[in-house]
Amino acid sequence: MRTFLFLALISLFTSFSAQETLTYPYNPDGNVDGSIAAPDLLDILGVYGNAFTPAEIQINGEGLLQVIQDLQNQIDNNSLPDGTLIGDKLRWDGTAWIPVSHGESTACGAPVEHEGYSYATVRIGDQCWFSENCRYLPEVSPSSEDSETNPYYYVYGYEGSDVAAAQATSNYDTYGVLYNWPAVMTGDICPSGWRIPTDFEWGTMEMALGMGASDATDYGYRGSDQGYQMKSTSGWNSGSNGSNSSGFTGLPGGCRFSGGLYYNGFNGYWWSASESGAYSWVRTLSSEYDIVFRLDYDRDDGFSARCVRD
Repeated sequence: MRTFLFLALISLFTSFSAQETLTYPYNPDGNVDGSIAAPDLLDILGVYGNAFTPAEIQINGEGLLQVIQDLQNQIDNNSLPDGTLIGDKLRWDGTAWIPVSHGESTACGAPVEHEGYSYATVRIGDQCWFSENCRYLPEVSPSSEDSETNPYYYVYGYEGSDVAAAQATSNYDTYGVLYNWPAVMTGDICPSGWRIPTDFEWGTMEMALGMGASDATDYGYRGSDQGYQMKSTSGWNSGSNGSNSSGFTGLPGGCRFSGGLYYNGFNGYWWSASESGAYSWVRTLSSEYDIVFRLDYDRDDGFSARCVRD
C-alpha cells in the first residue's frame, strides 16, 4: 500500500510539473491490454489536475457546428416543397429538399394512388385529407339490404349487384361509394399510410377552420361557417354551395337509410372510425346550413368516407 501511494505521488508530481493538455476521447486503458488495472489507475492519477480540452464532435470529417450551420443554410436557401406537413419525409438531393418516393410520405397536395384511382389530397391545418370521397367498391348491393355487422357497399341511384355497372354510373363518378360502418372499418378503403379519421381527427380539422374546442366536441349543430368552408362551390341544391376555402370539396352525396337512398343534392354524410355506444360518429353537411353536424348513427346506415394520413 505504501508503495502504491508513493508511486501515485510521483505521478501527481510529474503531472503538475508537466501540465500536459488532454484531448477527448481519453482512453483509460493506458497500456491497451483490454482491461483497466492498477497501472491504468496510476496513469489516471497521473493526469489529475491537467487541462482538458474536449475536441468538437466530427461527422464525416466535418465539425458538428459546421454540419448544423450547413443544414440551416440549406433550409434557408431552399424552401421545403409546398404542402409539406410535420412528419413528412424529405431527402436532400444536393440542391433542394424533395419528398421521398413512397406514396404515404408524399408531400400533401400530391395525388395518392389506390386501387387504380388517383385521389386528390389537401392540407387542412396540420392534417392531410382526401379531397374527394372514397371509391373502393369490392361488391355492391341494393339499398334494401343492410347489416350492422357485415360490410355493405352502395352507389346512389343504383339498385343492382353488378360492380362494373355501378361504377359506370355518373353518381359513382361524382360521389363515390356509400358504406355501412363495418365496410369503412375493413381497412381496405384507404391506401397504406392513410386511415378513416376518428371523431377527434374530424374535430381537429374543424378547429383548424376556426371552430372552438367546446363546439368541436358538442352534439348536433356546431360552429359558425365551417360547413360553408367545407362545401364544394357547385352541386348543392337551392343555391346552397359553399366557398370550399378549406379544399375539402364536400359534395351532397346523400345517404342510405333503412328502406332506401335519400338526400342526394341536399346533404353529405361522412363516417368516423369512432364508436358512440351502439352507434358511430358521423359528420354531416347540409344545404340548409353553413355549419357542421356531429351526430351518431346506426351502423347499418350508408354514408360516404374520406381518408386522413397517419
